[in-house]
Amino acid sequence: MEELNFVVRWGHLLFGIAWIGMLYYFNFVQGGYFKEASPEGLADAKSKLAPSALWWFRWGAMFTFLTGLYLLHVISATLSVNEFIIVGALLGTFMFLNVWIIIWPAQQIALGMKEGDGPAAGAKALLASRTNTLFSGPMAYFMLASAHKGAQYSAEGLSTGLWVALAVVVLLEINAIMGKQGPIASVKGVIHSSIALTVVLALILHFI
Repeated sequence: MEELNFVVRWGHLLFGIAWIGMLYYFNFVQGGYFKEASPEGLADAKSKLAPSALWWFRWGAMFTFLTGLYLLHVISATLSVNEFIIVGALLGTFMFLNVWIIIWPAQQIALGMKEGDGPAAGAKALLASRTNTLFSGPMAYFMLASAHKGAQYSAEGLSTGLWVALAVVVLLEINAIMGKQGPIASVKGVIHSSIALTVVLALILHFI
């Protein structure tokens, strides 16, 4: 069993690298290229490059999520789940859902793979993708910190700080569904916002 758990952890890391790597590619590289590409280059990228990248993106997300569920089950069965892993798991779950429920369906329309309002679908996909980039920093921090820094919660209930942190994450996810990009509209803005969100959530768990 220990060998299986290790292999799943290894797979979780590899799938996560593929997923988040493609997420950063879309946000930090492809988006800028699409704005500057020639009409011919843009058409070629939309018909060939983007669909291939989205395949790796969405299936990387799927298998990261599935291996994460297995590991969370193993942790909860053998160890006490701590507050950091709860926040990290919620962030990762929202990111996975954004990929399959918002980004992938909207991108199919934006890329002309399905009929629909292309510009509106593109804006919807971009907001969810920017939100996933925003979430990626704290998600990675809390996943790593859970083995070292996470405070255990007791049967009496979750801490106030955890409830506040979870509420912040949920509100940001609601914004991803029906809100605006705001400070995460630019590459620099989303990077800075991701770092800031990591600090804010960590401070909430530590002090509240």
